[in-house]
Amino acid sequence: MTTNVKNMSPDESTLNDFARELDQLKQATMDKVGTDDAKYIRKVISVQRISEIIGRVTLVLGFLHPLWWVLGVFSLGLSKILDNMEIGHNVMHGQYDWMNDPNINSRSFEWDNAGDSGSWKRYHNHEHHTYTNIIGKDRDFGYGLLRMSDDIRWKPKYLWQLFTYSLLCIFFELGVAYHEVAGERIFMGKKRKTSSLPISREQLKQDFFNKLKRQGFKDYILFPLLCFPVFFYVLLGNFAANIVRNIWTNVIIFCGHFTEDIHTFKMSECENESQGQWYYRQILGSGNLEGARWFHILTGHLSCQIEHHLFPDVPAHRYPEMATQVEQICRKYGIPYNTGGFFKQYFTVLKRIVRYSFPNKQSQPTEATAS
Repeated sequence: MTTNVKNMSPDESTLNDFARELDQLKQATMDKVGTDDAKYIRKVISVQRISEIIGRVTLVLGFLHPLWWVLGVFSLGLSKILDNMEIGHNVMHGQYDWMNDPNINSRSFEWDNAGDSGSWKRYHNHEHHTYTNIIGKDRDFGYGLLRMSDDIRWKPKYLWQLFTYSLLCIFFELGVAYHEVAGERIFMGKKRKTSSLPISREQLKQDFFNKLKRQGFKDYILFPLLCFPVFFYVLLGNFAANIVRNIWTNVIIFCGHFTEDIHTFKMSECENESQGQWYYRQILGSGNLEGARWFHILTGHLSCQIEHHLFPDVPAHRYPEMATQVEQICRKYGIPYNTGGFFKQYFTVLKRIVRYSFPNKQSQPTEATAS
């Protein structure tokens, strides 16, 4: 349900004090950023590369025993998860640009994913992080496929959106790749009346196909051919590793934005926001997951989605220590802080998908999304 931010939010003075404390926390954290952060991200990159090598070698040994193949799938899947979540996502947010290392710079980094990094930076980095959960502006809210709030007009197609979600979950990298292309109505649908696309529609289409071809060639032609006697073992293993990565990334991302207590907003409520109001919206629009250190790393620290939305350019491995302080600040100002264990949070995601499959008889839709 859309939250009327102006009516329920703390007063302006309180939000100003709230923002000041969050700014101080960010500055104190950024003052520590340096050598330790560089060592950390390079260590993660080393683990990711070793995992990929182990995965590709053990996939080849699958003809000796199926367990080798299974080990290869999970090792390659782990490599892809680290590449996409802890490395790619955070590097493309510019968290390590200060290192001046061209291999992990947001301007040039390309990830092991079907989605073109340039497209992702436009609709996720800019659009989603600016217009978080504003219906009609944030195209990440429901991905144009799912009705996740009663301020989105109900249509019969939403009755089977649990099935639609399952397909999106399994083939999530293709959904990521197609997201901006679909939003700009490149192949089907009525052309958008307004668009802020900074490149031509033809260039967007070309980038989309080029990345799909490169990714498909690498996973389903090049590596299987290099291991020709076991071509199908390797091809099937690459496919399975991609599915493992897709399911994991989808589940983590949905837990960050579609749990039961997540709020949505109208554009009219968010005009001329102060810094405190902007922070307030990011917190109401995000949710955290609790877990061990290894769990946070495998999520790319999107388990700390609230801190990521407050401070997207802070190196993500510092989010867990910041989360404790952010929660204390929220408690001090009476602001809700949405956190919980993985299974509890994901269960509420599934409840939300099912709940909004059906029309809401108590309230009328206030705004329709482009879907």
